[in-house]
Amino acid sequence: MTAQNADADTLRRLVFGRATCRAYLPGPVPEDVIRSIVDVARGTASWCNTQPWDLVVTSGESTDRFRDALMEQARQHPALDSDFAFPDEYRGVYLNRRRRSGLQLYEALGIARGDKERRNAQSFENFRLFGAPHVAIVTVPQELGTYGAVDAGGFVGTFLLSAQAHGVATTPQAALAMQSGFIRRYFGMPEGRKVVCGISFGYADTAHPVNGYRTERAGVDDFLRLV
Repeated sequence: MTAQNADADTLRRLVFGRATCRAYLPGPVPEDVIRSIVDVARGTASWCNTQPWDLVVTSGESTDRFRDALMEQARQHPALDSDFAFPDEYRGVYLNRRRRSGLQLYEALGIARGDKERRNAQSFENFRLFGAPHVAIVTVPQELGTYGAVDAGGFVGTFLLSAQAHGVATTPQAALAMQSGFIRRYFGMPEGRKVVCGISFGYADTAHPVNGYRTERAGVDDFLRLV
């Protein structure tokens, strides 16, 4: 096997081996591992090499304090307060994929289709950070607009793969962006920073049933058109 093929195989293994984690062990990720994950992610390509992303990462008691404050905020102020517009609606294949993903989650947890209370409780786990010992808040400068957010998305993707390579599980969370104003105030961020998402991370509780399923992926021919 050539080095090039080995690299492609490694990348494929990381991409398809990673999954969103929804239950964590309490133990922290060592600081040197966190720094190594971010050190790889900083190589992400960006528009005009602007590298617009900024990270706030919590650990230990700072995670617990933020978790408690975020849950209380979400309970008292559930209205959407996002710096970027959420989707207006899901249609067609996108709606089908979203529904299937949700059904897999509820099936793994034994939540019946009509059990609205348990479904809502599981959704609220986002604000508990799924019990993760760390969360990274990703922001970009307001003036870079859509392209800044696109660049941040690339950074998030690299962060997830870098974490996977380090044996660290991740949960990319748009739900945290629903409380963007609160998050900005909590961490003392300037108004000019816009919250893209959060990434909860730590070591996965592999025995928990919520981590025992995998979502489906579309085939190449479902979205590729060679001309």
